[in-house]
Amino acid sequence: MAKALVIISSDDERALPGFMWATNAIKHKWVEDVEVILFGPIEKAVADGDERFIPWIEKLKELGKLPIACKRIAELEGFEVSLQKYTKVEYVGKIIAEHLEKGYVPMTF
Repeated sequence: MAKALVIISSDDERALPGFMWATNAIKHKWVEDVEVILFGPIEKAVADGDERFIPWIEKLKELGKLPIACKRIAELEGFEVSLQKYTKVEYVGKIIAEHLEKGYVPMTF
């Protein structure tokens, strides 16, 4: 069975299919595992509490899959503390590489 690495970068409606797919894939067991990484503009939107995305993060959290956001971007942009309210904040470069090595299929939104 496949494993998916959902990388969400967009900070507009293009991010919603990523959240939706990840949530439903976990809920309905479409794949063996799903990991969600926030990487780029989406991080600032989440840190600011954007109501388009926070309910999806809450659904993922309820399913045991709190997204990981890029710590370096958060540090550079100055919103690490507020982002931590909603996600795990870690350096994601190595995390992405490790998941690719483990056979996760990247999906970007």
